[in-house]
Amino acid sequence: MSNAVSNPAIVDNSYEAVMSRRNEIMKKAVGIDYADFESGAIAFDYEKMMKETGYTLEEIQKIQSQTSVGNTPIFELKNITALARKYAAPGKGARIFVKDEAGNPSGSFKERRAATAVYHAKRLGYKGVIAATSGNYGAAVASQAAMQGLKCIVVQECFDSRGVGQPEIVEKARKCEAHGAEVVQLSVGPELFYTFLRLLEETGYFNASLYTPFGIAGVETLGYELIMQMRERVGKDPDVVIATNAGGGNLTGTARGLIKAGAVNTKVVAASVNLAGLHMASDTMFNKKSFTTGHTGFGVPFSTWPDRSDVPRSAARPLRYMDRYLLVNQGEVFYITEAMAQIEGLERGPAGNTALAAAFSLAQEMDQDQIIVVQETEYTGAGKHHASQLSFARNNGIEIVFGEPKTEVAGKTIVIPENPGMIKAVDMDMTKLRKSLIKNAIANNKIEKLEGVSDADVAFLAAETKTDEAFVRTALKELF
Repeated sequence: MSNAVSNPAIVDNSYEAVMSRRNEIMKKAVGIDYADFESGAIAFDYEKMMKETGYTLEEIQKIQSQTSVGNTPIFELKNITALARKYAAPGKGARIFVKDEAGNPSGSFKERRAATAVYHAKRLGYKGVIAATSGNYGAAVASQAAMQGLKCIVVQECFDSRGVGQPEIVEKARKCEAHGAEVVQLSVGPELFYTFLRLLEETGYFNASLYTPFGIAGVETLGYELIMQMRERVGKDPDVVIATNAGGGNLTGTARGLIKAGAVNTKVVAASVNLAGLHMASDTMFNKKSFTTGHTGFGVPFSTWPDRSDVPRSAARPLRYMDRYLLVNQGEVFYITEAMAQIEGLERGPAGNTALAAAFSLAQEMDQDQIIVVQETEYTGAGKHHASQLSFARNNGIEIVFGEPKTEVAGKTIVIPENPGMIKAVDMDMTKLRKSLIKNAIANNKIEKLEGVSDADVAFLAAETKTDEAFVRTALKELF
């Protein structure tokens, strides 16, 4: 199967022309007509879109097992739990577990997304797959494409204008190429999406987006599997499952899996690194951050407006499932990463440990008989290692000190806690986030008066924000 343009010589490939064709390009490259789910207003049929995968949970589990994806172990972090209890009030200090997704073939939970997407691409007859990602997903898609005998292109935003590449992203490029993928590396800026669209159009390859129903459905197995393992191990569901949050697919897929397992009382908590003040698309700030994912530069905007992604409607919609959103600082995550390696014997990548840093703080609020599960880890390597990140930060003028983490200023300092008792996650204002999503829905749909919002739209926004219609109507009145 090929959707390539038959005569590219007569096609207008200017930036404006390519962007104007984006919906048609995406439709051909995903095999989904997103218009089927639209209502013509704010609301769209999210659950109908999710059913578009055509696969049941059991079928996805079978697909993933064919390439050794999933069935990853859960570790109880007894030593980290004991450390948390040293700083907790008497009777406090929940047990902390972690699901070790580094056991997947390419070393992260994103292999679950990739396995489903690449399998579907092959089933539909595509000759290759393309992913626009600077992170673990590129390696996962490359790994799965190699197993399925498909071509693979990974488009990366890698360098600043000086040609300096972030070490974690360079590490991912090496891993993608090791699996036989072609890696197209770009400097930071709007050309990433433009280049991605052109490649989709010219090659006719499948868009293995992070945000399709196939990708999110692939993560549902993680949440489902986690619950089944915990029931077998401790005889009950965890009180909290905490997920590192960036584009929202990790949390969305996991939460949907929890629901399918019947874990309706388990709270879903998001965690991101606080990079407030750093603009993610800024050339000068690109290498001022030590985390390329799992931070507020993605986590907040994608939570409050999911459809900013590379498909017309994102299947990652985290505010539908989120009960709480915690922020930690870079230095706190580096500290817990080192602690995990030294007292638990598990050396894993810092980005995946964002949720662990938040869990360490959260555990101290909870009773000792309660349970937190950190739902994923990621592999680490030369460029992803926290020592590499700290060296790179120092070389880019970031001051690294020991002290009070709350004094950290993203892009200027990284403050390593003087002791683990200083690791204190901070709550984001969930009401503010939910109102921001409603505000964005109004603005992006160009609705100018309250009467333009239907009852169906109100019900949709209530589901989008995990609230009720009264909350939505009150928020709408504040906007008009």
